[in-house]
Amino acid sequence: MNKKAIFPGSFSPFTLGHKSVVDRSLTLFDKIIIAIGINSEKNEYFSIEERKEWIKKIYANNPKIEVQFYEGLTIDFCEKVKAKYILRGLRDSHDFKYEKNISQVNKNLNPEVETIFIITSPEISHISSTIIRDIIKNGGDVSQFLPKEIDL
Repeated sequence: MNKKAIFPGSFSPFTLGHKSVVDRSLTLFDKIIIAIGINSEKNEYFSIEERKEWIKKIYANNPKIEVQFYEGLTIDFCEKVKAKYILRGLRDSHDFKYEKNISQVNKNLNPEVETIFIITSPEISHISSTIIRDIIKNGGDVSQFLPKEIDL
């Protein structure tokens, strides 16, 4: 059986937290599609192409990882790529509350798709793309929060 998951997000930028979730999930799935969501109403700090190239560089030697863009509902993208799992990382109880509601709505929309939650490792649970972008905007060094392949 081919177990395919999508890991959706904006990944602006792709942090060590994101990488940890993907890396720890590799043994669970045959294929993980890192799905960069396109939201035309959001003004992203990094271009979609930059984000895609960073992630492709990080996983260049891993045939189990694919990177794609998508627009619209995540659950519709799952159907399009025939993925039966949505992978999500949880840093804290606030993430859980938010993600739980989304997963339940997704289950209503498509009962065939399961959401799998991976708890973030404690040593990196404080990292968020929002905080990283703020540090970047203010001229700070973010290298300790990003995979080494991302050189900002």
